[in-house]
Amino acid sequence: MISVAYAAEHAAEHASESVFMDPHFWVYVSFIVVVGFLFKPVFTAAAKALDARAVAIKDRIDEAQKLQEDASAALALYQRKQQEALKDAQEIVARAKTDAEALAAQAAKDLEATLARREKQALDRIAQAEAQAQREVTAVAVDVAIEAARAVLAKSLSGGDQATRLVDDAIKDLAVKLH
Repeated sequence: MISVAYAAEHAAEHASESVFMDPHFWVYVSFIVVVGFLFKPVFTAAAKALDARAVAIKDRIDEAQKLQEDASAALALYQRKQQEALKDAQEIVARAKTDAEALAAQAAKDLEATLARREKQALDRIAQAEAQAQREVTAVAVDVAIEAARAVLAKSLSGGDQATRLVDDAIKDLAVKLH
């Protein structure tokens, strides 16, 4: 109870005093004034630091956007080059196929020409062999005919020297006429 009585008495003393006489009040006021004076420079410095940080972040974002645009342009360029290289490769393959087909056709044509030429050569050799054989057969036939004619004439002209000369002349003429 003593504390309640003391508090009531002490409250009565303070109630009569003015708020401006209270030291706590002036401590609060001075604290607020000091904080107010310190708040402006601290706030200005913090705002400047935040503004500088915002500018740095904006610069980094702008740089990142520029790098992204450069990368997109480079990607588009390389994709275009890749498509051109693919088209070139397809053209080379198509040209190679065309060339291979042309070479195959030319090789087939050359083979046909070679076979035709060899066939003609073989036919020419056969024709030459036939002509040679025919000449040989003709020569043998002429020789046989001459011998037969000589024998027949020799038998029919048994008269000697004139018969032999006549046969020899006929044989000479016959050889020239048959060959």
